Amino acid sequence: MSAIHIDIAEKRYPAVAGTPAREVFQDFRLEVAANEFLVLLGASGLGKTTLLNIVAGLDTAYSGSVSFGAQAPRIAYAFQSPRLLPWRTVLENVALPLPSGAEASARAMAMLAEVGLADLASAYPERLSLGQQRRVALARAFVIEPDVLLMDEPFVSLDEAGAARLRDLLRRLLATRPATVLFVTHDSREAVELASRIVVLEGEPARIARDAPVGLSREERGEPLRVDALRLALGIGG
Repeated sequence: MSAIHIDIAEKRYPAVAGTPAREVFQDFRLEVAANEFLVLLGASGLGKTTLLNIVAGLDTAYSGSVSFGAQAPRIAYAFQSPRLLPWRTVLENVALPLPSGAEASARAMAMLAEVGLADLASAYPERLSLGQQRRVALARAFVIEPDVLLMDEPFVSLDEAGAARLRDLLRRLLATRPATVLFVTHDSREAVELASRIVVLEGEPARIARDAPVGLSREERGEPLRVDALRLALGIGG
């Protein structure tokens, strides 16, 4: 596991086709402790995905730095869409981040069994429901046993029952494969059900409006009244 140290002096998008330049972050700092499940909560367009991309190293057009408590941590990224390769089988998609070979296939198959999709290993993504595709994406993220797990609204577009099942699966996977998690959502209930800490972003450039620990037990997170009470107490119950 690895801590994350984020210090962004400036991140801006230049003017394009008549659209004015936009400053996303200025003098923005965030510390994520090792093994913490930090949820970034806020309205669409504030820069939450941009922040994940900066941490992942996918966006380098900014002034500042991102460092980790461990040298060269293994980073996995679960995107808003599952991003499965349609010409590869489910097993091949899960094994994609691993070196090729029999060991990779065995590890990928074991992960598929953990997410309940071993019987679909030879299927192609088009045969899967959206919920099953998101399970495959989770398996692909966890197969490398990441130190840092970045998640950008990974359960969006699912009905509440399907999203609840995947949240439970995520908790079970983290129980056996701990990681430092940076999770983006605009759903305050999802934030309270998952997070050990919630950071609320507001404004332009984005700033930290609230930063609060979530002290609920796993049982309490399953109680809607308890979840809603904490949402109201944190001022995120709208």
